[in-house]
Amino acid sequence: MCRGDAMLSTWSLKEAKPATPLTKAGPVNADAYWERITWFLERAVPVANEYKVRIACHPHDPGVPPEGYQGINAVLGTVDGIKKFVSIKESPYHGLNFCQGTVSEMLQNPGKEIYDVIKYFGSRKKIFNVHFRNIRGKRDEFVETYPDEGDVDFVKAIQTYREIEYPYMLMPDHVPVAPDDQGGLQSFAFCYGYIRGLLQYMERAG
Repeated sequence: MCRGDAMLSTWSLKEAKPATPLTKAGPVNADAYWERITWFLERAVPVANEYKVRIACHPHDPGVPPEGYQGINAVLGTVDGIKKFVSIKESPYHGLNFCQGTVSEMLQNPGKEIYDVIKYFGSRKKIFNVHFRNIRGKRDEFVETYPDEGDVDFVKAIQTYREIEYPYMLMPDHVPVAPDDQGGLQSFAFCYGYIRGLLQYMERAG
């Protein structure tokens, strides 16, 4: 729990002991996963190009072990996996719904590493939308927080988006929910206001 008795979503790999069975797909290794991704992109990206529609992938959340989890090797749960993904069928219409929270969850030290990740994808014009949320912790062990309570410096983060000339939306995602805040509406309002304040700061800063 955090301020206002809000509940925080958490992930701890060492405590995760799912009893759910495999899906009907059975075990899916990395090669099979990439084959299916490539099959899809080879068909979808040309259509996106034709109609000039940006298609944006949200990474796997949370990032699970590269060797697999519950029989599935989720290849889009690491930064290297996302890099490979955007390199398949290169196109200005093929990119990311860049969930900053999810990508932070993939890192060992998100408070230091996330800015270079933003620069990598942003400089290549692969960020089409940003889920602008924060976490405390690191890969395999984290909690989702309010934007001003996590390990990522949001002032530095928004400065980084400005440096790469990111032109699209910054939006909240996965907010803490308090007992008297049905649906997290108050938390979402706080996050929108926080983002607006950061944008006004950047406008003033020139």
